[in-house]
Amino acid sequence: MTPDGAMLILLPVLCLFSGASWAATLGGQEGDYNREDILDPKSFGGVTNFSTFLLDRSSGMLFLGARDAILSVDTNDLGKPPLNITWDVPEEKRRSCVAKGKTEVDCHNYIRLLEFLEEGRIYVCGTYAFDPQCAFLELSTFTLEKAEDGGVRMETGKGKCPFEPSQHYTAVMAGGTLYTAATSNFLGTLFDISRATGPEQERIRTERSINWLSDPEFVSSAFIEQSADSNPTGDDDKIYFFFTEVAKEYDLYTKVKVPRVARVCKSDVGGMKTLQRRWTTFLKAQLVCEDKPSGERYNILTDVFTMQHTQGDPSSTHFYGLFTSQWEHEELSAVCVFSLTDINKVMDGPFKELKKTCENWINPEPVPTPRPGQCLNNALKAEGFESSLKLPDKVLTFVRDHPLMENSVTAAPLLMRKGIRYTKLAVTQTGSGEEPRGAVLHLGTDRGELHQVEVMGQNATLLKEIHLFTPQEPVNNILLHKGQALVGSPLSLARVQAEGCALYPNCEVCARARGLGCEWISEACTKTTAKPGPGDMVDDALRKCVRKDERCSPPPRELQVSMGLRLLLPCVQLSPRPCSWDHPPHRHTRQHHSDLEVTVTEESLGKYTCTCQEVGPGTRDPTPCRRAIYHLTVESPSAGGTMATAAGRHVLAIYILFFVGGIVFGIFLLYFITRRRSISRQGHHLPDNSLSSEKGRDLLGSSATPQSPSSASLLSEGFRLTEKRNGTATSTTTTTLLSNQGNGGHHGNSYSGTLIHSNPSNGHGNTLYANCNTSSSGLKFAEILAADMLDGRTGERERVRPEGGERESGEGNEVDEGLGDGLAEGIKGLEEELASFPMFKSPAPLAQCEESSI
Repeated sequence: MTPDGAMLILLPVLCLFSGASWAATLGGQEGDYNREDILDPKSFGGVTNFSTFLLDRSSGMLFLGARDAILSVDTNDLGKPPLNITWDVPEEKRRSCVAKGKTEVDCHNYIRLLEFLEEGRIYVCGTYAFDPQCAFLELSTFTLEKAEDGGVRMETGKGKCPFEPSQHYTAVMAGGTLYTAATSNFLGTLFDISRATGPEQERIRTERSINWLSDPEFVSSAFIEQSADSNPTGDDDKIYFFFTEVAKEYDLYTKVKVPRVARVCKSDVGGMKTLQRRWTTFLKAQLVCEDKPSGERYNILTDVFTMQHTQGDPSSTHFYGLFTSQWEHEELSAVCVFSLTDINKVMDGPFKELKKTCENWINPEPVPTPRPGQCLNNALKAEGFESSLKLPDKVLTFVRDHPLMENSVTAAPLLMRKGIRYTKLAVTQTGSGEEPRGAVLHLGTDRGELHQVEVMGQNATLLKEIHLFTPQEPVNNILLHKGQALVGSPLSLARVQAEGCALYPNCEVCARARGLGCEWISEACTKTTAKPGPGDMVDDALRKCVRKDERCSPPPRELQVSMGLRLLLPCVQLSPRPCSWDHPPHRHTRQHHSDLEVTVTEESLGKYTCTCQEVGPGTRDPTPCRRAIYHLTVESPSAGGTMATAAGRHVLAIYILFFVGGIVFGIFLLYFITRRRSISRQGHHLPDNSLSSEKGRDLLGSSATPQSPSSASLLSEGFRLTEKRNGTATSTTTTTLLSNQGNGGHHGNSYSGTLIHSNPSNGHGNTLYANCNTSSSGLKFAEILAADMLDGRTGERERVRPEGGERESGEGNEVDEGLGDGLAEGIKGLEEELASFPMFKSPAPLAQCEESSI
C-alpha cells in the first residue's frame, strides 16, 4: 500500500471520528430547567462574589452587591444587560492591606450592605480593603455621589459593615435608621449590635461582655413595627437579631454553641450613668429546635426568614429558622418555626443568673421595678420614664448583669433532612381565609440546588429539586417576588416559579395540596374553583391516585446492576422525620436525605426497604409506612430500561473505538513494513532506537507509540482529562471519554420513577467529551478509554484517570528486531506527510466541552 493510499483511507476515518465526538458533545447539553431564567457569570461581564441582594418591589429592579461593583438587574426581563457601577480600592490601599497580612483576594471592596434611603437613594457599604466605607447611590442616574475632588463621596463604615468579606453579618433599616450586628475591629475579635446611623448621641451598642455576646455568628435581623390599631398599650417598636454563640451557661469540656434571639427597643438611647451609650433593653433567649421522639437537637442557626401569617398584623409574625447540628459528622438540616408571641413571652419571663460562689445558674431574686429590659409604653411614660435616660441605676445594673432569659423558645422541626446542607431559606404561604394553611419552603443548598418542600400540618413533602448552578456555587440569597423566587449564588442569578399548583409534579403530592385548591386533572396539577366537600380531603384525594394499602405496600422493584456501579435508590419522604433503610449488612451505603446511595458489591446485593413515618388525619402519633422496596441482582444480558440502554451505548462506543483503532493500526503497520523493506533494499541500517525498554515515556510529547512489555494495562500511565487551560487541551492530543447517557437530563422531580440519575447536578445528561486539536508540526493522537461511576442524586461522575496508551508488547519483537526503530521513523515520516496537507496547517477548533459537575 502506498502512502497516498493510506492517507485516502485515514482521512475519512478521522473525519468520521471527529464528527461523532462533536455530535455527542452537543447532544448532551439539555438541562432540566429553562436556562433563559438563569444569568450565568458570562452575563455579568466578569463581576463576581455577589453577596447582597436588594429588591425594589415597585419596579422589579434587583440590586446586587459584588466585589468592586454594584449591579442592577431587571427581574421582569432578565435578557436586558445589567447596569454596572465600579467601586474599587486604589492600588496603593490594596498594597497596604496586603502588607498588614491580609490576602490579596480579600483586599478588595466587597459590597456587604445595600439599604434604601429616602429621596431615591441607596446606602451602600463595602469592606474596602479592611477599612469599611459607605457611599450613596443615586437611583435616577445609577451613579455614586461624587465628592468635591471628583472621587466617590464616602463616609466611614465601621460598625455598619464588616471588615472581612467572609465575616457573619446582618443589618436592617428601621425608620430610616440603620441597625447592624457586625465585628467592630480589624482583627474581627470585637462584636457589636448597634444603632449605626442617626444622631451621634443616639448611636449606642452592646456592652463589651461575654455575658452579652460570646463569639457570635450573626445570621439575620428583623424590624417589627407596631401599628396604632394593634398596639393599644403604646409599646415601643422592636428590632430582633438572630445569631449563634458559644454558651456560657454550660460548663462542659468543649465549647457548646447555641442559637439565640436578641431584642432591643427602637427608642432606647442608653442610660444616664450606668450603660452610657449602651443598650438598656438588650435581652436574649435561647432558641431550641428539637425533635423529641429522636432526641435530636439542632444547635447551629444558618438562616432565618421572617413572615407575617396575616398581612397587616405584626403580632402574627413567625420566624422560620434553618438549623444544622454541631455534633453530627454527616450533613444534617432542619427547619423550625418560632412565633413572635412565644418569643415575647420568654422575654417577659424570669432571668437567668450566674452565682459567682459556686458557678451554678439560678433564678435571680428580686427583680427591680420597672422591669429591666422593658420597652417604653404608655404606662411607663405615665410614671415619669419618658426616656431610657431616666431609668434608675439599679434597673440598669440588673439588665447589664442579666441579659439572658431563663426559659427558651422551643419548636419541633417542620422538616429534617440527612445527607444535605441547606444554606438559605424562603417561605411562601399557601391557603387563605378559613382554608387550611400550609407553606412551601424554598431551600437553597451548598451545591447550587433549590429544593421546594410543601408543609401541611405534620407532613412535609418534597416537591422538586432544581439544579440551578454548579456544585461549586452555594445558594446565598433567595428573594420572593410576584410568585417567583430570585435565587442567587456568588456567580449567578436564577428566577424560579415559587407559587401555584404547578409546583406539585405528580398525583400524590398534588393530592396533599387538595385543601389549597389544587386537583390532579389530565396528568397535571391544576387550580380548581370547586371547594373540597366534607369528605373530599387529602386522604380521599390520595385514594384517587392509589389505594391506601398500596401506598404503604409498594411493589418490589428488581434492579439488575453491575459490580462497582454507584446508584441512588429514591424514597419519597412525606414526614418531617427522616426515613430509614433496611438493607444487607455492609458499609457500602450512604444516605442522601431520604434516598440511599449504594456501591454495588457482592455483599450489597439483596433487598432494600425504605420506611417513613406518617401522620394521618385525627392521629397524633406517627405510624411507619413503607415507601419503596428494591431487589438488587447481578446484571443479565436481558437487563432493560435505562441501564441496558446506557450499557448498550457504552459497549457500542467501545466496539467503534477498537474498530477504528484496528484500521489505523493496520494502515500504520503496512506502511511501516513497506517503508522498511524499501530502505533495506537500499542498504541503509536503522539505528537502535527502540522504546520497548522505556516504560513511562511521555505519552503526550512523544512522536512515537510507546510500547512496554512490562505494562500491565492499556490504562496504565495517562493524563488527567480535566487538565485544560482556558478550555484548550494542554497538548495536541485527541482525548475521548465515553460515558453513560443515563436516563436523560430531566430532574425537576427526582421521584418520578427514575432509579438511576444521570449527572443532574447541572441539569445535563452525560456527554461525550472530545478535545480535538492539531498543530502545524503534524498530527498526534492517542485514544484513551475511561470508565465513569454514577454518583446518584448529586450527579457527580468520578472520572477514572485514563492511564497510558501503552499496550502489551511481546509480539512486536517477533516481527523483527528493528520494527521499533521503523515505527519511530515511520510515525515521523507520517507526521511530515500529514503536515503537507493544507487542512492540517492551521489548528483545528476545539469541540465545545461541557464541564462535568464535580
